[in-house]
Amino acid sequence: MNITELIKTRKSVRTFDGRPLSEEDEAKLRAFCEKTENPFGTPVSVVWLDAKERGLSSPVIVGETAYLACKTPKRKRCELAVGYAFERIVLYAWSLGVGTTWIGGTMKRELFEKAAETGDGEFMPVVSPLGYPAKERSEIDVRLRERVRGDEREPASNLFFELDFLCPMSEPDEALEAVRWAPSAVNLQPWRVIKDGPRYHFYEKHSLETEQTVGWDVQKIDMGIALYHFMAVSGGRCEISDPRLAADPDVEYIATVTV
Repeated sequence: MNITELIKTRKSVRTFDGRPLSEEDEAKLRAFCEKTENPFGTPVSVVWLDAKERGLSSPVIVGETAYLACKTPKRKRCELAVGYAFERIVLYAWSLGVGTTWIGGTMKRELFEKAAETGDGEFMPVVSPLGYPAKERSEIDVRLRERVRGDEREPASNLFFELDFLCPMSEPDEALEAVRWAPSAVNLQPWRVIKDGPRYHFYEKHSLETEQTVGWDVQKIDMGIALYHFMAVSGGRCEISDPRLAADPDVEYIATVTV
């Protein structure tokens, strides 16, 4: 599958069949995890954790054999870097037939942080289970997906605009459609994008306040995911160059991609 097909077909997997990854799939995925990259200048490291050996689990996950934990130094735009780098891995795993799901809260964080050897000045915002999807989903898996309407997305006209926020876009291009299908915390889809010629200005619509409770902006991780989708499809170049366009108080400029 090409990148667009991976983006559109990949789903969060919370029910696994209990098989460990094959030696071939594990070797490929481990090698890929060692080559994390992002355009924000913040290093992101990914730690492979054996679920049984480390005693790791999540109440919403069934049948997993391993986890990936994502760590990064605490610095500006680190959440964007995590979203971008980890989504590369998530989509590569899906190309191998390996299921994942983003977990930021439904876990014993202290246990995962200890297992991942999270150091001073670092934080571990997300983990993901690894495994092969089961043929049937668990009851909690089904309920969670229904609760957040995981198979639904906002119409493009609510998310994408031409020149300013007063002109909704009716026909998004392939790269913007890839943004529309990005996963996000409780499926709130915080990305807003203004197309200005070859430049696409990405904004975050704040609708989930988390910095006061967990210490970082979860929706900036979502924005990193969206930026990876867009750049993987468009091949664009990312920079921080705020166009100073009029926006609502709850909308924050994030980055600009030129294609």
